[in-house]
Order: sequence, then C-alpha cells, then structure tokens
Amino acid sequence: MPHLTEARALYDLPLNTLIFKAQQVHQANQDPAGVQLCTLKSIKTGACPEDCAYCPQSVHNNTFVEAEALMETETILVDARRAKAGGATRFCMGAAWRRVNDGKQFDSVLNTVSGVKALGLEVCCTLGMVSEQQAGRLKQAGCDVYNHNLDTSREHYSKIITTRTYDDRLQTLSNVRKAGLEVCSGGIIGMGETVDDRLKMLVELAQLDPQPDSVPINALVAVEGTPLAGRKFVDSIEFVRTVAVARILMPKAMVRLSAGRGNMNDETQALCYLAGANSIFLGEKLLTTGNPDIEEDMNLMKRLGLHPMHPDEARRIHRGEIAPANAQPAEWPSVAEFAAANASEESCGQGGCGCK
Repeated sequence: MPHLTEARALYDLPLNTLIFKAQQVHQANQDPAGVQLCTLKSIKTGACPEDCAYCPQSVHNNTFVEAEALMETETILVDARRAKAGGATRFCMGAAWRRVNDGKQFDSVLNTVSGVKALGLEVCCTLGMVSEQQAGRLKQAGCDVYNHNLDTSREHYSKIITTRTYDDRLQTLSNVRKAGLEVCSGGIIGMGETVDDRLKMLVELAQLDPQPDSVPINALVAVEGTPLAGRKFVDSIEFVRTVAVARILMPKAMVRLSAGRGNMNDETQALCYLAGANSIFLGEKLLTTGNPDIEEDMNLMKRLGLHPMHPDEARRIHRGEIAPANAQPAEWPSVAEFAAANASEESCGQGGCGCK
C-alpha cells in the first residue's frame, strides 16, 4: 500500500521524469489516447445545511445561488437524452443534501436513475451521505457509480468543513462499495492546504480496497460569498504534479479533470493529459462555475490526438477483456447538442459537499 513518503518522493521528481513515470503507468493500464466524456446535472440546488467553505450552495454562505426544489424525472430525462446525443457516456446527477433520506424525494431519484439507465448511459449520483441499504436501492434502480469526495487531507479537513466528519465520508464510501456500486472520490486543490495535505488525500484514496474507480481532481474556483473567496488559483505545475501522482498511485482509476478547467490554458490541460488524466466534464459551465467552451475542448483533444471513450471501454480494460492499446475510439460529440444539454445547469461545481 502506498504511503506519504512514497507519494512525496514521486511528487518531488523532476517534472519530465514524473510525467514519464505517469505515462508508463497510464499506457499499461488505460487506453493511452481515450478520454471519458461526462456531463453533470444538479437535480436539487441550494439550501444545503453543510458548511463547506468552498461551496456557494451552503446556507452558511451568502452567494448568488438560490434554492431550487428537486427536479421532476421527465425534466431530467430531457437533459439526459441531449447529453447522450451530444456524446456523453456518463450522466452525473447531484442533489444538495447532507444525507439521503428515505421517502418521496428519494423514491423520485430512484425513478430518475432507472429512466437515465434505460437510455443506455452510465449513471452516477452524488446525494450526500448514504447508508448501505440506500446505496443498494440505488444499485437496484440502475445506478453505476456514487460520488463522494474526501475533499482534502484528514488534517486539513476541519478547516474546510465542520458539519460532517472525515470518517463520515469514509463510511459512505464503504457503504457504497458494499452495495456493489463503483466509487468516485477525489478532492479539491487550492484551499490553503499544503502539498503534503494533497498527497495525504491521494494516499488515503489509494489505500482503499479496492481503490476508487474514478478520482476527480478539482482546482478550487473561489466563489464570492464563500470563506475561500479571493483565494489565488492553484499553481499549474503543482496541479499537474498532483494529477501525475494520482495516476501512478491509482493505475486503473479514471482520473478526471473537474472544476477549474475554465481557468487553465491549453498548455496546462495538455500537461494534465500527459500526466494521466483521462476524463472530463463537457459543457460551457460546470454547473455554476466556468468550463471551457465545447469546441475548444474538442479542438484541443483533436490537436493532442485524443479521442472519446466508448461507454464501457474502461470497464472492459479493467476486466482484462481487451488490452489498453486495442480500445476503439468513439465518434466526437455534437457541439450543439452538448451545449443544449448544459445550458441551464446550476450548482457549485466543486464536488465535495454532495451537490456534485
């Protein structure tokens, strides 16, 4: 199992050596040119009782986000169909809840999950804390993946969140895994943490057995009205190093570039792909935070010789059914359809509080 000393030794390598090592791991375990294309929908926005310092959806923060009720299934399915038509293979749904509560709202979510699954999309949910029984109901409804981020290291965590403990988060991940769902868990870089805090978070994730199937790496987008407003955007080379260490420590995970890409230039994103990132969210907005224009994303990936992954490509590679180099590229999505699918989404875009 990896430890902090090992992670720190990797992080401190000359950048070209670190990226070389990350590429060796990436090409041995993943489609070397494949990128998983996802879309993200906030199905219940705002009024979250958690006090996550980065999140504009928290009732503790005075931001532009207004509370909205849980969306109806048919409304969500319209966006899911557009997302699929636009090339998405995974549809992620988030609700700004502290925890999942049994009852009418959860029943509605389960109905929505079944509807999205029937479209042939991978289904990911992030709904806050969840019990093993509730995770099992999500699995039965057709959910494939559950997102619940650790956000940061155990040591730095209390400086960011006080309404939910680190062990609460780990318990949810355990409940999800026991129910047979894939685990998506990562964190946010740039919240005032040290490099060791970032590495401790990655080591914590890498020590899970089994390791997470997806690891979103978010760069903090400092939102006015939150305690972290005014924070300087994370250094690009530090971010790339974090991505590379994540790839090396978790070879089979999808390492996802999430919040903050709108503040990154093409060169930084290219380095992230070289460092082993192989999943992104498409759309002009990552919920309420900026995201690169869809055409810009496509043009960059084409310039880099990258291609979209088929829906089940990662699973087939992980199961040993095909070698990474034999993965077949999917077609590029329609810019117009993807723009329509993401035009009205609202949420925090950070991914730690349960709203993503």
